[in-house]
Amino acid sequence: MMAPQSATPVSPVGLCCYALTVNGEAKEVTSYRDTSLLLVLRNELHLNGPKYGCGLGECGACTVMIDGIAARACVIPAYGVRQRAITTLEGLGQRDALHPVQQAFIEQQAAQCGYCLNGMIMTTAALLRAHPCPSDQHIRSALSGNLCRCGTHQEILCAVKRAVQLCLQQPGTQP
Repeated sequence: MMAPQSATPVSPVGLCCYALTVNGEAKEVTSYRDTSLLLVLRNELHLNGPKYGCGLGECGACTVMIDGIAARACVIPAYGVRQRAITTLEGLGQRDALHPVQQAFIEQQAAQCGYCLNGMIMTTAALLRAHPCPSDQHIRSALSGNLCRCGTHQEILCAVKRAVQLCLQQPGTQP
């Protein structure tokens, strides 16, 4: 009896070859089915915006957007998001045209060590995408799962409020 054929080629050592859509581009990757999206982004695609923090989805350092929603890349298998749009920090804006959220975090000097910054920015971009004018409580609630050990919480809150202003000033801006 023959084994059923898989739609995804599998090598003898269990590796799968598949495509991911990252920052608007199709990327071919090879990984095990259970390899986290974070490891694929960093090790295969060399995108270093998402950081490895806790590895448990608790700290937020690895946050990316999947179909516009903030998600913890360290606990999501990359193979499971093959048909979805993945956006990393590198995909929000360009060096010469920063995304309003990136610009706001720079203007407000909302980073000290910068390790949490990826998660704060990506979570903010997803928040503003869903709620263009969030209340202070909504902002605090959205960012509550992102840990900052340096104590720049006030600057981060100011940056999110500034990002709201910048997005409103730039019609058509999609966080």
